[in-house]
Amino acid sequence: MSDRDTIAKVMGDTRIAILTYEDPEGRLVSTPMGTQDFEDPGTVWFITEADSEKVKAIDAAPRVNVHYASDKGWVSLSGTARLNTDRAKLEELWDPSASMFMKGGPEDPNAALLEVTGDTAQLWESPGKVGMVVQMVKGLVSDEDPAKDSDAPVVDL
Repeated sequence: MSDRDTIAKVMGDTRIAILTYEDPEGRLVSTPMGTQDFEDPGTVWFITEADSEKVKAIDAAPRVNVHYASDKGWVSLSGTARLNTDRAKLEELWDPSASMFMKGGPEDPNAALLEVTGDTAQLWESPGKVGMVVQMVKGLVSDEDPAKDSDAPVVDL
């Protein structure tokens, strides 16, 4: 299994991820979020309320981290988040679990998507394998020098 496949497996196995963003005072805030879907590990979707403090903070400082954990390992996805109001995509991704956390259904004008586009993902496989930093870039895997601040090689995807 490739590193990208393992990353996708960990992300897919994790129902609730932890989203970390910067609040208006510059503090890091972490909140649980239900991953609705990802087309590939480089794009992740969450259902959220458009008028939330979280969305306002992310609009001002869009750099985020999303943490996933499963029996296969741990993934730390770093990237950029943005509010997405695509109604068709929201209806496609809506499931019964979303109704437990949202005030209305997919037709509610305040219901929206938080789209995270990943730049890099760091993978720690279970049990005890060395962490791997993976750049979330379209393309082929290439041999690159290890990252300067990590023992893990950087792999273009």
